[in-house]
Amino acid sequence: MELNELTIHELKDKLNKKECTIPEIVSSYFKKIKEAEPKVDAYLTLLENEAMDEAKTMQEKFDKGESTGILFGIPIAIKDAICTKGVRTTSASKILDNFISPYDATVMEKLHSEGAIMLGKTNMDEFAMGSSTEHSAYKTTKNPWDLSRIPGGSSGGSAAAVAAGMAPCALGSDTGGSIRQPASLCGIVGLKPTYGLVSRYGLIAYASSFDQIGPFTRDVEDLAILLNAISGHDEKDTTSENREKEDYTEALVKDVKDIKIGVPKEFLGEGVNEEVKEVVLKAAKKYEELGAKVEECSFKVADYSLATYYIIACAEASSNLGRFDGIRYGHRASEFKDLKELFKKTRQEGFGDEVKRRIFLGTCVLSSGYSDAYYVKAQKVRNLLREEFAKQFEKYDFLLTPTSPTTAFKIGEKMEDPLEMYLADICTVPVNVAGVPAISIPCGYSKDGLPIGMQLIGNYFSESKMIRTAYTYEQNTEWHNMHPNI
Repeated sequence: MELNELTIHELKDKLNKKECTIPEIVSSYFKKIKEAEPKVDAYLTLLENEAMDEAKTMQEKFDKGESTGILFGIPIAIKDAICTKGVRTTSASKILDNFISPYDATVMEKLHSEGAIMLGKTNMDEFAMGSSTEHSAYKTTKNPWDLSRIPGGSSGGSAAAVAAGMAPCALGSDTGGSIRQPASLCGIVGLKPTYGLVSRYGLIAYASSFDQIGPFTRDVEDLAILLNAISGHDEKDTTSENREKEDYTEALVKDVKDIKIGVPKEFLGEGVNEEVKEVVLKAAKKYEELGAKVEECSFKVADYSLATYYIIACAEASSNLGRFDGIRYGHRASEFKDLKELFKKTRQEGFGDEVKRRIFLGTCVLSSGYSDAYYVKAQKVRNLLREEFAKQFEKYDFLLTPTSPTTAFKIGEKMEDPLEMYLADICTVPVNVAGVPAISIPCGYSKDGLPIGMQLIGNYFSESKMIRTAYTYEQNTEWHNMHPNI
């Protein structure tokens, strides 16, 4: 088995046994990138020289017994919405085409302190607005399982890189499902943490009350390791939760006999592919065999979550993207008569169609005469969704649902119908509306050989129990051991 096919914990084990070196690990990933990247298009920026130099320096420290950090010598890919000091950070938008971040996001500081080595920045939907990574201003990322299909979005580049063996792990961001949905479609593990568990400082904002950075990995054990590295309170983020830090690797126990799982019928109804439904119900049956108590339940306000999400998220996007004006940083129109025309031309040239669409929608719902009818009402429904989750978690430890209503669809299939594209997030957006955590893990494959993921939704800060529940299922199945041939 090649080094680039191993998990984080397997790589760490090999390093500790001195069966390989850090430069050999990093080199194996760049070798795979050279083979697969022309087909997959997962990366926007690659840092081969920098990564190899860092690997050599780390190997010298390792040989002297000076290695520190839970990710020491482990390569990682980073979504291009996360600021990286001295490295191009575009959020896949022309408006930030030549932006070199002057500072590191808090998660990057944490990764550096734990010894991780950045391989490069991954492709995404522009400003994280999309469900397919077709809305990037630079390229369309392909699904490693079928290059004619999308990898999901908006963190499709990160998911595709891990699935294709071009990185052992990656960071993404999740606003309405942008970690879990591509994880599901690419057959890997992805976690959207509780809002406030991982610092958002240095994440280029789409919708601030929804955005959350989280990990992509090949298995649940790696996810626990990476979550240990990036979680924790941050004074620079006012929404960061100040709570005692947990060691999530302690939750890697195969036991669900005390777990009660609800399966909401609303998440298995209209719009959910029959194959997906069948596979997810088999996963629920597997949990019963493993000793968990599983029963059908009803999530009464599920139908309102998608509209609520798009009203509030677009309103926040309209406000957040106002900073891109051609004056402070980023792209500036070359010809203009006055300040108003500078703003207009800069945004016309710099923003893609989907970003413009969401800015228009957000500006509309915030405008006089419409804010009460849409924005204020959506905030009230958001509270109802939070209350509904609270009621569910009085009865259940977790809710089990499909992560995506379908398997990966063909590239270009939904580009002409934005509403149909938005429906790809129907199973994931309630989680972001409420701010609760959720994990996607592989649970089967379609007849076409495409991955299907299931989603476990938990109460606030239930990540440890969630990891235990996901780990138990994973270790009693083989889905996480299947990888695309690319």
